[in-house]
Amino acid sequence: MPMYQVKPYHEGSASLRVELPTCMYRLPNVHCRTDNPAPATGHVQDYGALKDIVINANPASPPLSLLVLHRLLCDHYRVLSAVHTHSAVQRVPPHLLKCFGEQKQQPRHEYQLGFTLIWKDVPKTQMKFSVQTMCPIEGEGNIARFLFSLLGRKQDAVSLTLMDSWVDTAVFQLKEGSGREKAAVFRSMNSALGKSPWLVGNELTVADVVLWSALRQTGACGAAVPASVQKWMGACENLAPFHTALQLLR
Repeated sequence: MPMYQVKPYHEGSASLRVELPTCMYRLPNVHCRTDNPAPATGHVQDYGALKDIVINANPASPPLSLLVLHRLLCDHYRVLSAVHTHSAVQRVPPHLLKCFGEQKQQPRHEYQLGFTLIWKDVPKTQMKFSVQTMCPIEGEGNIARFLFSLLGRKQDAVSLTLMDSWVDTAVFQLKEGSGREKAAVFRSMNSALGKSPWLVGNELTVADVVLWSALRQTGACGAAVPASVQKWMGACENLAPFHTALQLLR
């Protein structure tokens, strides 16, 4: 014997009829504020709270590309930068602890981005953008893609594909590949730089940042490098963000 007996919503073979509303109600968008538009130079909008970028990196292999992109982000946003050392790391060279330079002490609410670098014994560089809800992004190349996207530079589909291809080339062939694979990368770079000053057209992109970082990290920038690639590296290092990052290797 059932404990409760519920009367059917409709009886017999009559069809079920539900009255639907004849109008919809527009709700305010909680993800943006019309009275505080996003900066024209990027995608990060002031929501009234600081957006934190937290990166874990191994001091044995400093992610130079991310330090370059940090400087580029500082040119577009008000960035609150900080460097920390994980308790499991016994020693970090002093120049790595000061890789962001001297930081001005201002109230936290006056910044748009928080950029925290934690020197930690990790096999791959890791990043979180929304610390509580976002799964970490792993790998210097993947993180560089994300950070570059915050600059808000418009790229067509072909350029985006080329940028992705170059980033993968830097990670899988230049840093991890054989001598033959590295030689193939130099030939490809020489061909691309014979057509334009940067790897993807006439403007600096994430492709240039990550390839430059891979060349410097692996030390593959000796006499065997084609003249056009050496000229391109010089053009990179004449820019302040690259020059600052390069000091960490000296």
